[in-house]
Amino acid sequence: MMRWIFLLVIYVVLSLYAFQLIKNLSKQSWVWVTYTAITLLILLNVIYQFWFEQDGGKVLTVAKSYAMGFMLSWTIFTLVIVVFALSEDIVRFFIATYNKFFSTEQKFTAPSRRKFISTIAVGLAALPFAGMLYGMYRGKYNYKVLKYTLEFDDLPEAFDGYRITQVSDIHCGSFDNHEKIAYGIDLINQQESDVILFTGDLVNNRAVELDDWQDLFSKLEAKDGKFSVLGNHDYGDYFEWNTEAEKIANLEDLKRRQREVIGFDLLLNESRYLEKNGQKIALVGVENWGSGHFKKAGDLQKAKENIQADDFKILMSHDPSHWDAQVLDDDYHFHITLSGHTHGMQFGIEIPGWVKWSPVKWRYKHWAGIYSGKNDQLINVNRGFGYLAFPGRLGIWPEITVIELKKKTV
Repeated sequence: MMRWIFLLVIYVVLSLYAFQLIKNLSKQSWVWVTYTAITLLILLNVIYQFWFEQDGGKVLTVAKSYAMGFMLSWTIFTLVIVVFALSEDIVRFFIATYNKFFSTEQKFTAPSRRKFISTIAVGLAALPFAGMLYGMYRGKYNYKVLKYTLEFDDLPEAFDGYRITQVSDIHCGSFDNHEKIAYGIDLINQQESDVILFTGDLVNNRAVELDDWQDLFSKLEAKDGKFSVLGNHDYGDYFEWNTEAEKIANLEDLKRRQREVIGFDLLLNESRYLEKNGQKIALVGVENWGSGHFKKAGDLQKAKENIQADDFKILMSHDPSHWDAQVLDDDYHFHITLSGHTHGMQFGIEIPGWVKWSPVKWRYKHWAGIYSGKNDQLINVNRGFGYLAFPGRLGIWPEITVIELKKKTV
């Protein structure tokens, strides 16, 4: 509760400060009246959604996501304005101080706000605001197919050219457009990969979030099957359950739906072999293991019990922090680890070959794309198929990864 109060206070303070500059921009009252109306509507919608809805704020609904999205977008808009207003006020303060002590009048008088500064501030603030709105209405469904070719000396020859499609972080409880999701699923199937691997976070918290979407995801097809692991959100840890038994039942229902309805082979600290022309590679899947406060249900030692050290191995582990913490130094050599979790923060700048940046880099060392570790081990961190909390994406687009395995030639 205190966190929410703190965020709302920040929102109000920034809005009031920005109001002074908005009012200076135009003498016409409709300008600042419109600004005030938008500010209040966004604030009241957040209060209603999280405190007065029938669910008592427990369920992260689509409406709540949009309420938070609009508040975040408007906060960024006001923050840019405040940076300009504060900078100008600092200058005005020093001028007033100079007038008080060094001018002939010796009065504490500051110059008026300059209208052109206000115009520039609002114009620049409109750019990220418009970008955030684009991300909410278009960007979150701007699916990108990213293709990688990875070469290995010890890849079994039968798997030369083998194609893997990785999908991660679906978060179906956030979805609001059946047609767009169907398009994304068709795009996955169009890759015609040999196997589909899903690396966790099918839901936000509850299995019932799948009600409107599980039939769509059951249409995913790959000739060698489709496999999955659990992500941190799949355990229901971020929902206020009435009883522990209810939480356990929810997780069991989610597992059942993955296996029986969608058709995933759910790997819970276990392994499978993918076979082709008498040769095989090992597919290993662990439950969620994340650094810090995240759930540590993953058991790598248990998961590898039924495979051999000299197998070619692909590991599915939702959180990329697991790679650094346990995988790289394991006595088994895991050739490729497939992860997700970060979403690339759903916001950033990417220009292939030039720039790859997101604020999430300050939290995760490996946050999007292919990384190389010791002994030529690789990890791919998928940017996510869906979205969470902020109902949009800007710059970091939803991702479908296609990896082609190749036998390295001399």
